[in-house]
Amino acid sequence: MPHYIAIIHKEPGSIYGVSFPDLPGVVAAAESLDAALSEAAEALAFAAEDWEQLTGTPLPLPRSLEALQADSEFASMADKAVVAAVPLTAHIVAA
Repeated sequence: MPHYIAIIHKEPGSIYGVSFPDLPGVVAAAESLDAALSEAAEALAFAAEDWEQLTGTPLPLPRSLEALQADSEFASMADKAVVAAVPLTAHIVAA
């Protein structure tokens, strides 16, 4: 089961926001860290189901944490954030 790296941000007075560097536009939000991770897994599974139909491209493979850490854009996004691996639990049927 692949895991996608998620970046979790929390500003004072706001809720937790989650994004996936390898999947632009896939986001989640929740009141607690646990709920944010749960919502992130649901958002990831939902996006994977229709990714190819909506974008015309296959779902991008997740990069390793090491590959992401070598990316300066990721380093900037991850500054002062929680980084987590979220499993892709959707069953994707090849066409």
